[in-house]
Amino acid sequence: MSFKSRIIAVFAIIALGGALIYGSKFTISGRDESAGRLSWFDDSKETLYFWYSDESLTDYISAAAVEFGERENVRVIPYLCTENEYVEAINAASVKGEQFPDAYIVSNECLEKAYLGNLAVEVEDLDGALNESNFPKTALNAVTYKDNYIGYPLCYEMAALVYNETYLKDWAEKQATAIMTGTREDDGGESEGDSEIPPEVFAIMANDIINDDEKYARLTDYYFNSGFPTTVDDILEIADTYNGPEGVEGVMEWDVTDIFYNYWVIGNYVVIGGETGDDKTLIDIANENTKACLSEYEELNQFFSMSSDTTSYESVIKKFVEGKIVFTLATTDIIQTLETAKADGSFAYDYGIAPVPDINDELKSRTLSVTEVVAVNGYSVNRDLANRFASFLANDYADELYWASGKLPAKSDAEDFGPAIVYNLEYADSISLPKLLETENYWMQTESMLAQIWGGADVNTTLEKTAAQIAVQITD
Repeated sequence: MSFKSRIIAVFAIIALGGALIYGSKFTISGRDESAGRLSWFDDSKETLYFWYSDESLTDYISAAAVEFGERENVRVIPYLCTENEYVEAINAASVKGEQFPDAYIVSNECLEKAYLGNLAVEVEDLDGALNESNFPKTALNAVTYKDNYIGYPLCYEMAALVYNETYLKDWAEKQATAIMTGTREDDGGESEGDSEIPPEVFAIMANDIINDDEKYARLTDYYFNSGFPTTVDDILEIADTYNGPEGVEGVMEWDVTDIFYNYWVIGNYVVIGGETGDDKTLIDIANENTKACLSEYEELNQFFSMSSDTTSYESVIKKFVEGKIVFTLATTDIIQTLETAKADGSFAYDYGIAPVPDINDELKSRTLSVTEVVAVNGYSVNRDLANRFASFLANDYADELYWASGKLPAKSDAEDFGPAIVYNLEYADSISLPKLLETENYWMQTESMLAQIWGGADVNTTLEKTAAQIAVQITD
């Protein structure tokens, strides 16, 4: 059955499932007393109830429900839960025994809450799928709680560096021209001298075997590839030496109000719960490296003058699509945004995706990731079936995930869209939000701290205050 056919086939199931969950005037044909559920379906088939909260996953889950149902001769009823307090809604339904999910999707930072409430239990690792051959360590850490796997990693969200390849090639060509003519652009002007020219460039220029055209090509290639910015300092150098085409307003902008696009600054040095985010003894926030990173971050405001009051992710991406900036930090949704814009002609450039830059040669960055997890409800009387469907979603059906939802699968060898490869590599080296209940508001506290420091607040005072707040939460 084709993907489109599976989508069409599941519409009736969704409609019936939705009516069943919300209540119905139709005649009920059967009742599962043990699960506290009503059903008008033929009782000869097992029924699995599955909840999720992200509407973009609807097509994927719907098609997977049909595929799995045909394979296992069971019935899967998907339900999009739009409650603001999603985990609390699952808990309330489970306790009451009213149309609660046998399995569901939840963000990894909620797993301790779910586990302690019996809403997530250790999964049976079918066929040994939960290993580093199938999933990066980050994904396995995301579903680990107290040394046990309590879910299957499905997809993830995180930020990477997105750049206008057309502009960057233009910059590289200008650098090559400046070297060939004996001048270099510096702060928008021209200056002579070669004191800062890399040794690789000297080697190209000193090669008398190749002609000037080849030297120019090699220099351009060097500046675009070997000279590609890997640190914020590199980007600042480009900002100092690049006069972009008309319409370019700046070299780099990003949403300074959202932790997704800021956490890389401190992600390599802040420790909250360790790699699996569940160990209260592993807390290290206000260390010297974190302070150094935040001091560098605060100084960036002098170069990239972005106001936290007027900058948003949507406004930044709009500027990037319009060709007004060269670099930005964007989550995985940028791939579909740019591909759609290229198709309709509103984005007239080539683009690329690269790892988030380090602060400088000494201070390294590390990106924040959030992993969506398929968990099995401890209240379910169909745990075996729920476990099989959870494994099916994250493993067997992972190849369909990007094309059906735009989400990138956590599974290492799942089919993905070309530009997504950098996100996959970055995800493998990222750090997740902690699972600890006591740090449930950690992302909000950190977001507030970064906003204050960007606005000029004292780094040491602001960082120490945040660290003290978290310490109190953990020890209380």
